[in-house]
Amino acid sequence: MLFGSIVLSAGAVKGEDQHPPVKSQEISEVDGVPVLLKHLPDYDRVSTSAALLSDKADLVRIIPTERVLDTLEFPFGTEAATADYPQGKLLIVEYTNPQLSVEVDAGVQQFLAANPDSRFVYRRIGNYNAFVFGTVDAVAAGELLDQIKYEKMVQWLGDDPYLLKRLERYMLTTSRDVMLTTVFVILGGLGTALLAGIAAGIIFFRVRDQKRASRAAFSDAGGLTRLNLDGLSE
Repeated sequence: MLFGSIVLSAGAVKGEDQHPPVKSQEISEVDGVPVLLKHLPDYDRVSTSAALLSDKADLVRIIPTERVLDTLEFPFGTEAATADYPQGKLLIVEYTNPQLSVEVDAGVQQFLAANPDSRFVYRRIGNYNAFVFGTVDAVAAGELLDQIKYEKMVQWLGDDPYLLKRLERYMLTTSRDVMLTTVFVILGGLGTALLAGIAAGIIFFRVRDQKRASRAAFSDAGGLTRLNLDGLSE
């Protein structure tokens, strides 16, 4: 993954003017194409209609009739990619952190709840908030979204500054899991012992009951041999 700046002319949408050049902060080290564009499904086939955007005003110009775009925010570093497919117009908006993506997702979900008849399919994929607009087949649009893969890998040139925090989180999580497992094992053992004791008691009682029922005569000694220790004659 190469981080730098590349100037890309946004792909022209048929019947619209060319948009100003857009700078991407993340480009492919293989061919110099912005990574977000390459995450469009079957990018080579739709590259002529693809556009890379970093401004909400440009996005509204390309997709002017979708009111759900009012719920989107475009803080610094946000990028969007769009292209035309048989299933509809695909839009992928990438945010720089999960918190922003989650906030936008909540806004879109509220919009969908208030406007259930909206003709678009939406899904949050990693830090991507993806839409398929103008679709007539929700299943096909969902299959198109299935092809979007959020693949990010961060490599530090030096020491990882977050290594200590990750180790602390790992230790806390591991300790919690060990404690919970220990509690469950102890409770399980006590429960098993209790059930086993009840079962053994029931079995013992029934065996003794069957033996008493099979005796022909009653004995005050419980059927045992009595020793004549007191010298009494029988």
